[in-house]
Amino acid sequence: MIEATALSKKYRDVPALDAISFCFEEGEVIGIIGHNGAGKTTLLKLLAGLILPSSGTLCLHGIDVARNPDQVKELIGYLPEESRLYETMTAEDYLAFFGEIYGLSREEIAARRERLFAALALQTDGKKLSEFSKGMKRKVAIARSLLHDPAILICDEPTSGLDPMTSRFILDYLRGLREGGKTVILSAHNLSQVEAICDRIMILRRGRIMAVGSMPELRAMFGTISYSVYYSAPGGGALPGLPEHVREGGLFRVRAGSIEEMNAITSKIAAGGGIVERIESHFPSLEEMLVKIGR
Repeated sequence: MIEATALSKKYRDVPALDAISFCFEEGEVIGIIGHNGAGKTTLLKLLAGLILPSSGTLCLHGIDVARNPDQVKELIGYLPEESRLYETMTAEDYLAFFGEIYGLSREEIAARRERLFAALALQTDGKKLSEFSKGMKRKVAIARSLLHDPAILICDEPTSGLDPMTSRFILDYLRGLREGGKTVILSAHNLSQVEAICDRIMILRRGRIMAVGSMPELRAMFGTISYSVYYSAPGGGALPGLPEHVREGGLFRVRAGSIEEMNAITSKIAAGGGIVERIESHFPSLEEMLVKIGR
């Protein structure tokens, strides 16, 4: 469990996080989102033990990050936004170097390294890291963050700059870690990825928590379902007496904000001799939620 109580962090008396409290359960994938300057990176760095809070408490598995930072770091794997690697090394030597820092034996390092390379579909071929593609370097960085088998993985923009196939592979891999009981906390600008992978999402604004919940819970907070009614009409023209509508692919689209409004629209279309071709439902996206919250 990760628990924060009145957690604050200031830089030169300017609050980056302002007395926030939250609780994350084990085995969850948690997304942290917000506009630039919302406090996302500060929160990730606090969770990773890279900086200490100005006030309040933050405990990971019952261990206070301020009182026992070294003990907390044993629980954590941290994947920063940039994959800064020792590029004169091979991937094997790179992981061996970090394995020794973690106090692992050569046998443990070799076994874990091979297991991670296989899970990440990483073919190293004895090359130096400088010869790797950006996607391969990202996989090595993930392997490094998981080498000591941490209970908690903290990821800042895990798919930044990667092609769609590699991004999807990494997201699927991170989601699979949940099945092994690991807690994954990530921040990403690609909000569709956050929607797809996360069990719960925290929305920050100017250092404060605006909302925390699953996508269905956030949708209930920020707006209900809306509908798009697509219809065709005799003569190819729009029917009168309907709300504002647009033409898309040979059909007319009318938006409805409720089931009652949708029923009224479909009745008017039928009465005017039109044909309802299809109806699509629309839930508010994370992007729309951030727009509502504002900067």
